[in-house]
Amino acid sequence: MKQTIPFTRDLVLIGGGHTHALILRKWGMNPLPGARLTVINPGPTAPYSGMLPGFVAGHYTRDELDIDLVKLARFAGARLIAGKAVAIDPVTKTITVPGRPPVAYDVAAIDVGITSEMPKLAGFSDNGIPAKPLGVFASRWDDYRNTAKAPKVAVIGGGVAGAELAMAMAYALRDKSPQVSLIDRGLVLDGFNTPARSRLLAALSDLNVTLVENADVIEVLPDAVRLSDGTLIESDFTTGAAGARPHDWISDIGLDTHDGFLTVGPTLQTSDPDVFAVGDCAHLSHDPRPKAGVFAVREAPYLFDNLRAALSGGTMRKFHPQKDYLKLISLGGKTALAEKFGTARRGTLLWRWKDQIDRKFMTQFDGLAMPADPLPLRVADGVHETLGDAPLCGGCGAKVGRGALQDALSDLPKSTRDDVISLPGDDAALLKTGGATQVLTTDHLSAVTQDPVLMANIATTHALGDIWAMGAAPQAAVLSLTLPRMSAVLQRRTVAEITSTVAAILHRLGAALVGGHTTLGDAMTIGLSITGLCDAAPITLAGAKAGDVLVLTKPIGSGTILAADMRGLARGHDVLACYQHMITHPNPADMHAAHAMTDVTGFGLAGHLAGMCDASGVGAHVRLDHVPLMNGALDLASAGVRSSLFADNRNDARITAPDTAQSALMFDPQTGGGLLAAMPRDAAENIVDDRIKIIGEITAGAGVTFS
Repeated sequence: MKQTIPFTRDLVLIGGGHTHALILRKWGMNPLPGARLTVINPGPTAPYSGMLPGFVAGHYTRDELDIDLVKLARFAGARLIAGKAVAIDPVTKTITVPGRPPVAYDVAAIDVGITSEMPKLAGFSDNGIPAKPLGVFASRWDDYRNTAKAPKVAVIGGGVAGAELAMAMAYALRDKSPQVSLIDRGLVLDGFNTPARSRLLAALSDLNVTLVENADVIEVLPDAVRLSDGTLIESDFTTGAAGARPHDWISDIGLDTHDGFLTVGPTLQTSDPDVFAVGDCAHLSHDPRPKAGVFAVREAPYLFDNLRAALSGGTMRKFHPQKDYLKLISLGGKTALAEKFGTARRGTLLWRWKDQIDRKFMTQFDGLAMPADPLPLRVADGVHETLGDAPLCGGCGAKVGRGALQDALSDLPKSTRDDVISLPGDDAALLKTGGATQVLTTDHLSAVTQDPVLMANIATTHALGDIWAMGAAPQAAVLSLTLPRMSAVLQRRTVAEITSTVAAILHRLGAALVGGHTTLGDAMTIGLSITGLCDAAPITLAGAKAGDVLVLTKPIGSGTILAADMRGLARGHDVLACYQHMITHPNPADMHAAHAMTDVTGFGLAGHLAGMCDASGVGAHVRLDHVPLMNGALDLASAGVRSSLFADNRNDARITAPDTAQSALMFDPQTGGGLLAAMPRDAAENIVDDRIKIIGEITAGAGVTFS
């Protein structure tokens, strides 16, 4: 029996800054056995600050700008919590992320950067866009750049960051005769020496950037910036690049700070030795330095070693930053200025050098995938064919094929109980209890994410599909849980996260979690046995009528996206959007007019529709172009990505479909999939919206056709 090393310590990285991105990469290559790694970040990506001016100018795409934290976390074997940390309690050693139970840690590191938000400046919160955090700014700028007709832009803050942004914006909008203003309460670029400043001012002039100096901004309006002397600077895109400051919650942690920044020593530890801080949110008390990405990058190997030491009792390393560093400043177009030790140069070769440095930094995050465990030299016949070319999927992609399940069920003895109603093909059973009609179902999933809270949400929504598909309301549930081997402390943390999540979901639906069973195994699986009550006649597979239309409540593609995620091929944005689809609940009232209904899960849309047609004695026709697809699913299917269960689902003689990528998605096993219902057209047209779509119709005869 394979011996696995138990998890005994929780390491949590708060923020996806440059240092933490490098930590995740290094951890994937050399993890510390026994340590469970978590990263908390508001979104699936972390923009690289070095390429932001180039992105604003139009030299880089958003994909080139962003570090994909979903891929990086998968490579590192870490759980990614897509949320914003808003508090840390060093006493209870918990982190608050809204919308989920507290995240416990043994050792934590903070790399959340800084913000350019100006809460004391009137109108900025409503009408301004802070340059930091970078992700929000990049998205807002992308929208503005593509839609602005007569652009008027203002940048508040005439330091190097503001000047770079102003030049990049002017360059990007150069074909639209833009008005770009750079505003500072003193002199623009006053901190630079004369040679560097004169070259930067010349670059601003070349791009017709208007300098507004010795100006005191008192209000940001939707279409202007108001100065203290009453002057209005026209602007419909106002950004702040001055006064970058720490996030407000940092000062509430109770740790030592300097001007609001977390104070750290040479080992990068705060006043609490179990909490580290790096990047712009930290103040190096032993050797203060300006806020610059170069220091965050160079802190990474020291933080990596010191986190491992804190978790395993090793020796700490001391970080001493360099005295000066080369500053490469983008000048809008593909030229740059280099400054170090008081000397400055400008030219296109310098931009190429900067571009090469930035691309090299980003390239190290590409193509990261853990190699599969090699097979022994000699294995039994059939092993290679059974394993296939890809790892076993999670979720419904890991389920046993339809044929094996149906063959096994067909051999079971028929029930002779009057209070048990067997429904061939349906996933749930009907029970008659005290005059009530009760639905009983069970389902379980292997993990598709390392986050127990998200996985509990997915598994609960998935299991509830059988209840909703029969028109029932959930009543009670029992949890069946397998956890990877871990210490008693981590067991308590993880079980509490899962049970509180499941209980909260059921409570919102008027149901209750009434118990559960647990065991330790090789990986996490979560299952639920659920009962539901029918107020009206249950909806089964066997009621579809020729002339009904087919209604689908969720897009298709989760199996393909999850399979691609396991191989490091799916975009982080698409993976998180897929998770969101999986945990979205239908509105049961929308489906009250259904003649027949099922949830779309392991057998794919095609297989579940074929089951409905068999039970109802009808056929069906589906228009491929009408079936909604998850973002990224079609591109991945076109690239040949298939879930583990795809081949078994595709081998179904009842179904006729073209051999295309779009058609392949119809056989894609869905986790937490939507409801598929046959209902009268007029009832269906009353509920169609951005989510619910009519995808085809029920026909006379037999078989299912996609075209």
